[in-house]
Amino acid sequence: MTRVAVLDDYQDIARSIVDWPVGLDVVVFTDHVAEPDALVDRLQGFEVVVAMRERTAFPRAVLERLPDLRLLVTTGVRNAAIDVAAAGELGVVVSGTWGIVSNTAELTWALILAVVRRLPAELEAVRSGGWQQTLGSDLDGRTLGLLGLGNIGTLVARVGSAFGMRVVAWSANLTDERATERGAERVEKDELFRVADVVSVHLVLSERTRHLVGAHELGLMKPTAVLVNTSRGPIIDDAALIDALGRGAIAGAGLDAYEVEPLPADHPYRRLPNVVASPHIGYVTEDCYRIFYDHIVEDITAFLGGAPVRVLEP
Repeated sequence: MTRVAVLDDYQDIARSIVDWPVGLDVVVFTDHVAEPDALVDRLQGFEVVVAMRERTAFPRAVLERLPDLRLLVTTGVRNAAIDVAAAGELGVVVSGTWGIVSNTAELTWALILAVVRRLPAELEAVRSGGWQQTLGSDLDGRTLGLLGLGNIGTLVARVGSAFGMRVVAWSANLTDERATERGAERVEKDELFRVADVVSVHLVLSERTRHLVGAHELGLMKPTAVLVNTSRGPIIDDAALIDALGRGAIAGAGLDAYEVEPLPADHPYRRLPNVVASPHIGYVTEDCYRIFYDHIVEDITAFLGGAPVRVLEP
């Protein structure tokens, strides 16, 4: 029997969403373990580990202490929380999966609309017997600023155009031609923060993008503007955003990704009235999970058959 650990299965879905092949001893963990020593203790004896996105980190210091590990499967085609180079040096194959991106674009708009139309406050008012507590904002004629114009950013841009918004975009390698092809106007980063009524983050996390949105960028935003992040938490400087929100320097934020996950119970994002916070569910849909787990089983079966598939390179 090959022992397989499935980590961070918060919804306890792994046992039912796919048929696991005979010969696999699958153990599902529905809680999250962040402390390295506890993680290493938990994973002793497992030859295969399945990681859900970047919920659990696998740096070299952890991988070196897992002598039985032979295959590490991550959902998605990249994972910034896994030291893929170290895994290769230690003889551990890292395989990924495909997925879908439309679900994250859809959640982006759910958060945008929730923030600008003050939906949490209005919904709570209705539940408690009240009626019409706030004054929302319009999107038609406003400016949508996209940090990143890849697959997800392009889908978000299309919806912005459908709402009658001007769409501007920036990323380090974005060209005028590429932006135009994708329905946006390329601007410089500072200009994007100055003119946008909604800033939405759609960048890959890297050392170049870590804390890309900080006090300087937030200070350029209009006091009526909102910031939305459905990408990766560390792209935004938490301390700077909390300060801006607390002072009313920007109108609000819609967040689905955080520097520390799960979000600590006492985190300011849980109580700031101008924050709409969701628990990193951009990709958490039935269709996407079915693809994830079908590919997970394929990855494991192919590896055990001596022909690994969807192998990630450093």
